[in-house]
Amino acid sequence: MSAQELSSHKWKDRLLLILNTENSKSLHQEQIKILQDNIEGLEERKLVIYSVMPDQFKKGIGSESWMKSARLNDRYRQEGKEFEVILIGLDGGVKLRQSEILSIEKLFATIDAMPMRRNEIRNKSR
Repeated sequence: MSAQELSSHKWKDRLLLILNTENSKSLHQEQIKILQDNIEGLEERKLVIYSVMPDQFKKGIGSESWMKSARLNDRYRQEGKEFEVILIGLDGGVKLRQSEILSIEKLFATIDAMPMRRNEIRNKSR
């Protein structure tokens, strides 16, 4: 389900996967708060958020609907990492991966430097 779920976003949305465990819930909550405070910027950059636990995931920042599946966790979590943030571009490739809170400035700067995003900005200003 997860690979199919993510592939439905290809060429339409950028994805931010927030992988955490019970031990890193506070980091997850802090990351979500940063994102919630910048909803407009996320929408402008076509960013869809996935929260991923070892045996479940949910799509969207405000969603409380967890879906049972370990596939996203198994596919993306690096061994031994309690917390990771992974940015996936429109092409489906991993553009950024880090094991600490991702600042909104770094997230937006990374996306805004991408060629397809620069095209979006150029086309929007016409």
